[in-house]
Amino acid sequence: MNAGRTASPFSARAALAIVLVGFLSFVALLYFIAIGDTGGSANDGGGHAAANGLNGYSGLVRLLELEGHEVTISRSPGTYDTPDLLVLTPPIYQDPEKLGELLTQRKYIGPTLVILPKWYATRFPRELPPTMEGKVGDGWVQLVDITQPTWTRDLPDPYSFVFPAEWQGAQAAAAMRAMTRQPDKRAAGGLAWQGLGLSGRLPDARSIWATPGKGQDALVTDSQGHALALDVIGEEGSEFYEQAFSATFVIEPDLVNNYGLADRQRAALAIELVRTANYDDDKRGITFDLTLNGLGAGQNLLTLAFRPPFLAATLCLLLALLVVGWRAFRRFGPPIADAPASAFGKSRLIANGAGLVLRARRLQLLTAPYADLAARRLAKRLGLVRAEPAAIDAALAQALPDEEPFTSRAETLRHARRPAEILSAAEHLFDLERKLTR
Repeated sequence: MNAGRTASPFSARAALAIVLVGFLSFVALLYFIAIGDTGGSANDGGGHAAANGLNGYSGLVRLLELEGHEVTISRSPGTYDTPDLLVLTPPIYQDPEKLGELLTQRKYIGPTLVILPKWYATRFPRELPPTMEGKVGDGWVQLVDITQPTWTRDLPDPYSFVFPAEWQGAQAAAAMRAMTRQPDKRAAGGLAWQGLGLSGRLPDARSIWATPGKGQDALVTDSQGHALALDVIGEEGSEFYEQAFSATFVIEPDLVNNYGLADRQRAALAIELVRTANYDDDKRGITFDLTLNGLGAGQNLLTLAFRPPFLAATLCLLLALLVVGWRAFRRFGPPIADAPASAFGKSRLIANGAGLVLRARRLQLLTAPYADLAARRLAKRLGLVRAEPAAIDAALAQALPDEEPFTSRAETLRHARRPAEILSAAEHLFDLERKLTR
């Protein structure tokens, strides 16, 4: 079978379209990997920086960006070591031991701002009443009830603080007023607050506050003197006071969450709280952590591929792609269809076998089989029942008395090693068959 050219199953335009679509898909894949968007939305109604609900902090992120700060939302535990201001938004059921280890780890690395949880919130159902259709945004929530994160008392010193016993009674009274629609005499709609040169009211009558512990200063208080935000600086003269970065706790999250930023005064206070926690350093970046909220992710695969020890493998892959691309563009026309390596038929099978023997240079392996084959042919021509060498010699002595016996010729062939010797001995043995046919 001769080699020939086969028609390409794709036209030039179809092949170009396939390559173009594949290239664009690959670029899109790299882009989404680079930005960390590999599926799943972080706007899940939780109390974190990627949430748009009332209890979220996406508004604070946007506000700080408009103020000129470099803001990053991180899903990687690797950012725990960042020298930037790290903003933590732990959930209601936060493990205090884990948070305590993180705060202790960061005290010599950089400042930390911790916004405590407060609200129990639920997502809006998919099926909304006709009056609410089109009015509920993505990630919006309904605020159900509040709670105090009691795990703050289990934090290591000097970060631990407690909620006073009077908090429970105050919340019960606020809930009663909300049920009976009685106004709060202390505040029209929410508790009054003051601090950092600003003052205002909270968006809701239900609030949480705490009692500062040793080495802690209240930054924002309510009208009763309760701490709504405090700064952990350590006791004067201690190693923490002299060398460690302070940690700021926002106890009342309605001062900085999306619910609270609806008011100009609270928005201004949120900026001042961040600046105070960041030591008034506008050049230091601000990183919002999502790992404590269960939204952590692995390292960026794209940037990881260009870091040792994976950089060498990446460069080899790019070089291989370059070679393959160059080879593909250098080829012209449809591929040539090669002929089969082995032709069909008995004659071709014999020729291929002989060619294999010649290529392997094992001609000496043919000497004994050829001698046995010659013995069977001679026995048949001489009319013998069995191809025994002694019987063949006796019959040849009568038919060809002047010829060399078969056994001596066969023995010469079996001991031959060089190609010329093997060919000469085989011809000498075949000469007996030729003379018998005359």
